[in-house]
Amino acid sequence: MRLHELGPKAGSKKRKRRLARGISAGQGASAGKGMRGQKARAGGSTRPGFEGGQQPLYRRLPKLKHFPLVNRKEYTTINVSKLASLAANSEVTLASLMEAGIVTTNDGPLKILGDGELNVPLNVKAAAFTAGAKAKIEAAGGTCETSDANS
Repeated sequence: MRLHELGPKAGSKKRKRRLARGISAGQGASAGKGMRGQKARAGGSTRPGFEGGQQPLYRRLPKLKHFPLVNRKEYTTINVSKLASLAANSEVTLASLMEAGIVTTNDGPLKILGDGELNVPLNVKAAAFTAGAKAKIEAAGGTCETSDANS
């Protein structure tokens, strides 16, 4: 086999349609585009997203970066650094933090965030912990207990 003998397999290449070359060519007169109308004209097609003059979908949707979550979870958040002022081995819940005046409002279940340092061992009961917060509490000798109720 030589390079000049190479070619596509028989039947794999279709010949180009020759439009508007008379009725015997099969695509004469209207060139397969039907009778008149926008789609029959040269360059006659609408841009993507055009809905015939109706306000298109991309303009009907709100111009926001993201759509809000429907059932978003609201937490009362507090950083690990705020817990450092508590007594050693004390139990930390949302109620105890409100009594101590560290948290002033109940915005939902308690979530502990990992900003700051903690050197006091505490028994923390909260609805959620970040990975960093959990690591810092356990490194200080404390325990993390997840509770589903509004702790």
